Amino acid sequence: MLKWAREWRGRTLEEAASRVGKNPEDIAEWETKPGGPTVRQARSLAEFYDRQFLEFFRPSPPPVQEPKLVTDFRMHRDAPNPKETRELKIIQAWAEAQRENAIDLFSEIGEQPPSIPDTLFSDSSTDPEDASERARRVLKFPFSEQTTGLPSSKRDQLPAIIRKKLEDVGILTLKHSGLAQFHARGICIFATPLPVIIFGNESPAAQAFTLAHELGHVALRESGISGKRSKETSKIERWCDQFAAAFLMPRREIASILGNPPTPPLDEMSDDRLDDLASRFRVSPHAMVIRLVQLGYINANFYWGVKKPLFDAIEAKYKSMGRPKYYGSRYRSSLGNLYTGLVIEAWNSGRITNHSAAEYMGIKNFEHLFDIRDNFTGS
Repeated sequence: MLKWAREWRGRTLEEAASRVGKNPEDIAEWETKPGGPTVRQARSLAEFYDRQFLEFFRPSPPPVQEPKLVTDFRMHRDAPNPKETRELKIIQAWAEAQRENAIDLFSEIGEQPPSIPDTLFSDSSTDPEDASERARRVLKFPFSEQTTGLPSSKRDQLPAIIRKKLEDVGILTLKHSGLAQFHARGICIFATPLPVIIFGNESPAAQAFTLAHELGHVALRESGISGKRSKETSKIERWCDQFAAAFLMPRREIASILGNPPTPPLDEMSDDRLDDLASRFRVSPHAMVIRLVQLGYINANFYWGVKKPLFDAIEAKYKSMGRPKYYGSRYRSSLGNLYTGLVIEAWNSGRITNHSAAEYMGIKNFEHLFDIRDNFTGS
């Protein structure tokens, strides 16, 4: 069982040994001979393998339904890495489990999950400009709320605002710090009810674009893993990029500032001008350049040949700063307000126990659970 759990999770002997402070030979011996790890070591390995500790006492492996990895839209120059594929499957399985949990919690409190209005949905032949306008109406997100309603000094709050809008219409929005390690920016798992969007620890401006991009996947009813932008990207990814850019930077709003696109497009634009435009829309200069290229204001070579390498280098160095106000916030940040609110409502109403609430949140320390409840406002 020790060997099965390690191989199921895709861990090496060396990785397992490092986890418990032993040699790889010790791990191999535990897997093949009588004896084995201490209880403390076994619990550590169970956590490392993403399996239940009690499974180690089974006579044979349990039946495990493997998720079929959703369509991978990342661009690979080489064959996909099996370890990377396994890690993405683990993230997908985690997200699917949270979705099932949320559906169960809706049932516990006697409510139906929200039904997304049909007007959100499109197909890849739909003009992304039109689709993004309809999406804003469905999300009740007027453009003024993004600009005049959000001071420039608080532009980093835009991802949280978009996330709340998504959750309000019944899109489960989860955050997973592991995405960037596997060259993924976001994942959409489309299912009804409660389609799922997963995003990572990018800069706030990049998070906003990723959330809008994955909303495009929801609009197309198209599951997928999204990676870095490429000239060779698929039709679906191009549409979702155009949708995200139009969602965050509507054509009419840009035209009201810049007028009609010039003929031919500009060969370049100064950093000061780009920064000023990005600030007005509460987005990043990176997103603004993409949008101006799409609309024909700037030559595409300026983005691909000049700006994109610089933007990628800046984003690669980004590290989130600051400690959370309370420890439990990292669980809430990962699972979102929709999911966290369901757990708290079911718990407060006596539908689930303290223990069950902690399990739903993935929390071992009850103090953190009460911490979340005490600080939860739903916003």
